[in-house]
Amino acid sequence: MSDETIRLVTVGRILRRRWRLLAVLAVLGGLVGFGASLLFPPQYTASASVLLPGVWQERELLTQSEIATSSVVVDRAAAALGWPGVGGGTLTDRVSATAADGNIIKISGTAETPERAQQLSDQVAKQFVTFAARTAGDGSDPSAAQPEELRQLVAQASRRITELADAAGPGQTVESVQTRTELTKLRTALQDAVKKLDQVDPAAAKANMVVMGPAARPSAEAPPTRTQLVAAGALLAFLLGVVGHLTAARMSRRLRTEPEIAAALGAAPLGVVDVAGDRPARGPRGRGPRALLRRLLGLDVRWDVPTPHACGDEAGRRLRYRRVCARLGDRLPSVRRLLVVVPDGDGTALRAAGQLVDEAADDLLLRVVEVPVARPLVPDRDGESGALVVLSAGSWTAAELSGLAGACTDAGHEVVGVVVAGAVRARTARTARSAGRPPEGAEPALALGADAGRGAG
Repeated sequence: MSDETIRLVTVGRILRRRWRLLAVLAVLGGLVGFGASLLFPPQYTASASVLLPGVWQERELLTQSEIATSSVVVDRAAAALGWPGVGGGTLTDRVSATAADGNIIKISGTAETPERAQQLSDQVAKQFVTFAARTAGDGSDPSAAQPEELRQLVAQASRRITELADAAGPGQTVESVQTRTELTKLRTALQDAVKKLDQVDPAAAKANMVVMGPAARPSAEAPPTRTQLVAAGALLAFLLGVVGHLTAARMSRRLRTEPEIAAALGAAPLGVVDVAGDRPARGPRGRGPRALLRRLLGLDVRWDVPTPHACGDEAGRRLRYRRVCARLGDRLPSVRRLLVVVPDGDGTALRAAGQLVDEAADDLLLRVVEVPVARPLVPDRDGESGALVVLSAGSWTAAELSGLAGACTDAGHEVVGVVVAGAVRARTARTARSAGRPPEGAEPALALGADAGRGAG
């Protein structure tokens, strides 16, 4: 199985076992987004288009876009609008311009109401066209006078050509006819050049900028809308909840393997037993409002414990318990009495301890006690030969187990061994019959003899 599959399985387990908490987090995130929408009033955006006739390069269009949002144009638009308390500096952040295809400058204005947004975009577009026309028609630029001077020179040359044609005679000779023809062609070429110069005059093109109608009044809010803020807050809180669970699992120090648990307790491992149960492991069930809130949100359910795998038949599970009792009997002296210590709140371990008591031999007396892990207190020694710790994997840290072992030592009990319990899914009657095995609760088919469950030491 790849790492990606493992991560997807983990996320799916979080969604199944902590959906209540994630739903509450999503609702709280949506409320935060709704509160943020109240702090920021709704905004509306309208756009007006300005057509630039003639031939324009791409960088020239970008320059015109910058001019449309310049402080000169925006200040003039603010003065023309005359909104109270709104100046050019305030409108600068509300106006934008982009160059579109077809030599079109799209000017957008954002305001608190649709009417104001429409007025702002229309006024900026109008001021932009006026400013561009004044710039193009300014005669202070020396280069702007060159085309007019050229036209005057062409007119003078045309008159001189007419005079030369008249001086060449009425066309009585071949030379005079050729001269008059050449002069006529030269005058026609000069007139065509003047016409082309008028067509490509950049000042004339800039002066012909037009606004392509008034801006359309917006009918919807500009993003982010209130709905978007609420949805974004809910989604962000949901994702933070999932990431928080994954981070907590990554930083968890709970021991999950039998050798680690045995080393933390300083005892010998006696084996792993199975406990039938379809529900995930639960944490300590306390009392009070806080415990009730944990149960309502599903926090008392261990989400990081894998889904129990399907177990074998009842005979196989009981055989595991008997083998553990046999190993335990081999480690005890003549006095065969033990204190079975179960961490408080470990339901899987408590059921496993009860099964051990049922499967123990007649000469092996087991007394089960639940000990709180936060402040462990083990009963004093009362004729027992030691203590047996039964717990489930992945529920306790090394520090907690060390404290539990220290409490046993303080009470005069030697930890003779540790049994790790794991939850498995019990087979249903239909599944057991389909597998060719007797249903749960039936007498096991395995012949162990009359005293097989008594376990010889």
